[in-house]
Amino acid sequence: QVQLVESGGGLVQPGGSLRLSCAASGFTFSMYTMNWYRQAPGKERELVARITRFGGSTNYADSVKGRFTISRDNAKNTVYLQMNSLKPEDTAVYYCNAVGSMASGLNYWGQGTQVSVSS
Repeated sequence: QVQLVESGGGLVQPGGSLRLSCAASGFTFSMYTMNWYRQAPGKERELVARITRFGGSTNYADSVKGRFTISRDNAKNTVYLQMNSLKPEDTAVYYCNAVGSMASGLNYWGQGTQVSVSS
């Protein structure tokens, strides 16, 4: 059974930090590109950060560059999102996403974790 379980969300003041974790099970984690998406109320889901299978390449949305860092530990089947200098506009539900090879077409989602940035 495939599972992606996010944790680490919560309420933080502007300028603060949070570290999200996504624990994966039920599939070969190291063979999947991992993404963090977010969706704010009334807005479309957007890609925040991406990391390739062995962490050799990362990509970020312009809005989070220099503040967020994505990383992964294939031995622990976990992907992380370190979020620093948080802003109110970072408030959203953050989702973990696993994408397999193009040939497989496999794509898995977590249930999401709420991040709220407010004073």
